[in-house]
Amino acid sequence: MANIDDFKANLLGGGARANQFRVTITPPPGISIGLDVRRTSFLVRGANLPAMTLGQIAVPFRGRTIHIAGDRAEFEEWTTTFLNDTDFMIRNAMERWSNGINDLANNTGVIAPADYQTDLTVEQLDRDDQVLKSYIFRSAWPTSVTSIALTSDASDAIEEFDVTWRYQHFEASGVNY
Repeated sequence: MANIDDFKANLLGGGARANQFRVTITPPPGISIGLDVRRTSFLVRGANLPAMTLGQIAVPFRGRTIHIAGDRAEFEEWTTTFLNDTDFMIRNAMERWSNGINDLANNTGVIAPADYQTDLTVEQLDRDDQVLKSYIFRSAWPTSVTSIALTSDASDAIEEFDVTWRYQHFEASGVNY
């Protein structure tokens, strides 16, 4: 019969901690957005490790259904939550990026995907800041920057906003390379 000591011995490193992570947002090459990459990593309050879904094909055979692997489902969008500081550095950068893709006033912007897409990284860290697992989101760009609610009720809170990203695919350490 298993006991608590067996469980602890099998939970390597005491388990991965949800609050031990680092996100790296690399500015796109074709749009000047004024993003401080190092500072941005500190102000990411939340992110996630991506899901993987394989489609399936149901094949009827003599009264039974056999399932075989199908194509990979479209990747879900990725969302990051940022703390907003008083210089609005990250928010301004995300708005510049979005505006560089499609200008608010003129409906113009960069055309080549290589100019507005870039790679983003999320890393799961241990308590010594060593990387346990990493994911690289290839050819990503922001699809939305959420609003920031302004209210007199929130006297003890720092503003936050979400950025939703679209990417072509991701690479996971220990899987792709």
